[in-house]
Formats: sequence, structure tokens, C-alpha cells
Amino acid sequence: MVADLRAGMLLVATSQLLDPNFVDTVILLLDVNDEGALGVVLNRPSALPVSEVLGEWGDVVEEPEVLFQGGPVSTDGALAVALAAPGGEAAAGFRAVVERLGLLDLDTPSELVAGTVERLRIFAGYAGWGTGQLQAEVDEGSWYVVPALVEDVFRLDTRELWRDVLRRQPGDLALHATRPADPELN
Repeated sequence: MVADLRAGMLLVATSQLLDPNFVDTVILLLDVNDEGALGVVLNRPSALPVSEVLGEWGDVVEEPEVLFQGGPVSTDGALAVALAAPGGEAAAGFRAVVERLGLLDLDTPSELVAGTVERLRIFAGYAGWGTGQLQAEVDEGSWYVVPALVEDVFRLDTRELWRDVLRRQPGDLALHATRPADPELN
């Protein structure tokens, strides 16, 4: 079965996924095409304030005002996920991914973005897959693929994001939210 792998969907790690980079993660897919897929981990905030690395962007980002660990690839770079202001003109440097959710070029002066972006979060690094790799991981049972909500991306406290995303899913998928962190304790 081919999963609904497209920008705007979430990848939720299953208990089959043992790679420490992705255990209990929730990833927002930002780009999916014939060459592969790219996304950011939503539930791995760091302790590093955005203002220490990207100066004025620290005043613009959503709380908590820290960099998030977007994934194991290119961790010295940053991706900014933004929610465009409703009904307004698109922000300079903004590229829509799904509806008002998109990527914001951090080389854009922050003053040009003021008033055109409602919410912003910055991720150090990203998760990436080559051609067919993500579909293979889904087929082997490493990921659940589910729709994202804007609130998933900009949540203040991400500790329960994994469980909350599963809990709202229909049918048996919601039951997976109740699995213990350590199945040996069950």
C-alpha cells in the first residue's frame, strides 16, 4: 500500500523504529518528490535560544524561543517554518508548502517579514530520504503517516505531541498512543 506521502503530512515514529535520531519523533513533511523527501522533527526542542544564533529572529519565533533539532542532516543549517498571516500579502522570502504553512528564507531581513507572518519556528537541520527510501520505511512499519494540524508545528510544549497526534487518529491507530515508553515495563 502506498502511503499518502506529501508535504503537510506527519510521520509518527512507530515502536519498530529503533534509530535513536527518530525514536518517538513526529516529523512534518515539507517536500516530497520523485527524488526523495524532506521534513523536520517537531518534538525535539534544544536548550539553545534562537537569539544566540540568529540574533533578531529570536524576537520573532514562537515560544519556546529556542532552536528545534530538525533532524540529523545539515545540523549547522537552519530551516524556518512559518504560518503566513491570514488574508495578507505573502511575506518576502516565504514559500508556501501547504495553504498558509511554508518555509521562510532566513536571509530575508526580519523587518520585511513583520506583519506578514503569524507564527515562526526555526529548526537546526532536517530529516531527509532518497528516492523510495521513505516509502520503504513506511512499508516496513517504521512510520505512521497522518494529517498535520498547524498547532502541531507551533506547540509550546512538545513532550506529549507524539501521543496527542496518535490519540486523535481514527480507529485502532489511536490505541498506539497508549503504549508505554518502555514495553518491557508492560
